[in-house]
Amino acid sequence: MLLRSFAAALAALALAACGSGDVASSEQLAAAPLNTDEQYAKSPDYLIGPNDNLEVFVWRAPELSTKVTVRPDGRISTPLVEDMVAAGKTPSKLAKDLEKALLEYVKTPQVTVIVSDFSSTFEQQVRVIGEAQKPLAIPYQAGMTVLDVMVAVGGLTEFAAGNKSVLIRGKGEDRQSYRLRLNDLMRKGKISANVPVMPGDVILIPESVF
Repeated sequence: MLLRSFAAALAALALAACGSGDVASSEQLAAAPLNTDEQYAKSPDYLIGPNDNLEVFVWRAPELSTKVTVRPDGRISTPLVEDMVAAGKTPSKLAKDLEKALLEYVKTPQVTVIVSDFSSTFEQQVRVIGEAQKPLAIPYQAGMTVLDVMVAVGGLTEFAAGNKSVLIRGKGEDRQSYRLRLNDLMRKGKISANVPVMPGDVILIPESVF
């Protein structure tokens, strides 16, 4: 239900942009400066998100070491630490926070946190909705392009209007929509249609109207 509502809202947004002539071309997208989270895009520090699976190792205290999934509220519970915020922190930051919490029980605790299964926060995801084979929210990786994203979602469905797809970037007054040429990229192999993506981008793939 939430996904449908989200998709409907983005579809309305994209249609409104199309109708007002506010959708920029894919060439403009390729030339656009990577000014949104630019430092993150070049050198990302992974931030833990809800549903990430974590391995928590406490040196010389195997009874305190555990595997845990970040709850939807962004918190985790580990032995002796019942409730701690994990989402939005790097693994090293979470490890230091756990060390501080364990100081009450353990002398000079040394904690290591490893993310064994990634989900990431919304701000670090590239989301694909509409006529993709597997609409997904994909954790952003430095240097990621539209081609990488489309491979991850299995490509277009047979009903997709790929060249009418829209990439939505930014928030509020800074939001910008860009046209994508996904038919040219995925079905004709035109690499010129491949463009960089940024964390937080949303790709909307509409259905063809026959």
